[in-house]
Amino acid sequence: MADKIKLLVAFLFIAAGVVGFYALGDAAAVLRVASVLFGVLAAAGVFWTSSQGKRFFGFAGDSVAEAKRVVWPTRKETMQTTGVVILFAIVMALFLWAVDASLLMVVNKLMGRGD
Repeated sequence: MADKIKLLVAFLFIAAGVVGFYALGDAAAVLRVASVLFGVLAAAGVFWTSSQGKRFFGFAGDSVAEAKRVVWPTRKETMQTTGVVILFAIVMALFLWAVDASLLMVVNKLMGRGD
């Protein structure tokens, strides 16, 4: 039950930040954005204390650690792969255009509308 209350309070902090953004319509943009940021940060702090928040932030930390272990492709590999994908897309587009034009010509011949 306590976690549900914490989640409700976190939602209310976010809502208060958004309401503050619109309530400060005539104020400087920095104050308006600060009200939203304060609401989001306060909500994150309250969310972090809940069991769902602890699981979420633990998962996020594990995801960052896993991303650091990934062997990312080099620039050369990335450029080569991108080139192959672009070339394949061009070849496929030309093939589909040829098939479409051929079928259009066949249909026009069958219907007597061709040259």
